[in-house]
Amino acid sequence: MGAVPPFRRDLVVVGASAGGVEALRATVSALPPDFPATVLVVIHLAADTESALARILDRAGPLPARTARHGAPIEPGTVYVAPPDRHLLTEDGTLVLTMGPTENGHRPAINATFRSAALTGGPRVIGVVLSGVLDDGAAGLRAIVDRGGLAVVQDPADALYSGMPENALAVVDTDHVVRAGELGALLDKLVRMPVEPVALRPPPGALVLEDRIARHSVRAGALPPAEQDGGPGYTCPDCEGSLSEVGPGRYRCRIGHAWSAQALLAAHDGEFRFALQKALRALDEKAGLARKLAAQFAGGRPSGLSERYAVSAAEAAEAAETLRRFLLDATDPAGDDEPPQPDTSGRPSEEAAPR
Repeated sequence: MGAVPPFRRDLVVVGASAGGVEALRATVSALPPDFPATVLVVIHLAADTESALARILDRAGPLPARTARHGAPIEPGTVYVAPPDRHLLTEDGTLVLTMGPTENGHRPAINATFRSAALTGGPRVIGVVLSGVLDDGAAGLRAIVDRGGLAVVQDPADALYSGMPENALAVVDTDHVVRAGELGALLDKLVRMPVEPVALRPPPGALVLEDRIARHSVRAGALPPAEQDGGPGYTCPDCEGSLSEVGPGRYRCRIGHAWSAQALLAAHDGEFRFALQKALRALDEKAGLARKLAAQFAGGRPSGLSERYAVSAAEAAEAAETLRRFLLDATDPAGDDEPPQPDTSGRPSEEAAPR
């Protein structure tokens, strides 16, 4: 047998969240017309959103950008954008869109695309993590590196939201940490460099399983029976089912919804605050109704009823004030909560709109 010739990396997968549109535009604008690789873009989007991200990126640079279609062939020199409410995966040179379980509350999820690329592309893949909060993309980037691919991360100091780049760098050691304005030139350099073939071990069973879950939609019993029992006692925010630990700091429920420890904590924090806000509303309404009844029965019969309503109103108002102070104190002054979804509508921002 002859020697296996060198190859080039021909698949770039990019993940972003809050602040990522700006970084994506800067990256795509710097890619040359003869860029020889394919670019897959995943950005967190609400399921009911109408995204113009493909049009935004198409105008940003010389490469054609389009919304990914299920079964479409993967063409070099093209940017494909994951549509809302679909995971973007790859298989046999084609794009695959699925309704697999949400991951960290997102579909599309960056980890799902990165895992798929790691399994189908191996060392031909370059994974890129851009601006965003929490840690979606970190585990997927680790999978890409473990399968022989390269990791590229936006410099956290350059990102509008540094959480995703920082979490990626916590699990992946890479020399390719650059500002958004430098990413295009770096990627063009990396995809043109010849790579010597390397022997790879078979992919871990856990990686194959998680990719299978993302491909085959929501179904009960997604995890092997042995992994469904004896979980850590946490509840899935999506379906309220029990969660099992499938890796260090990573959890899935029986349906298949996936959570990192950071995303799970943020989701439960949101649930907690929502519950407190409902309780505060109920207390405010109780105090208001009790005051109204106290006034209605003032000086009337039965005697003492107005006073009892007044006491009830005062107790509810005091409890509401205590809860209100607690909510104000619990608000994170650093603004680390999940920011609004990235705006990919293509509409001008309020600041840029004509007045």
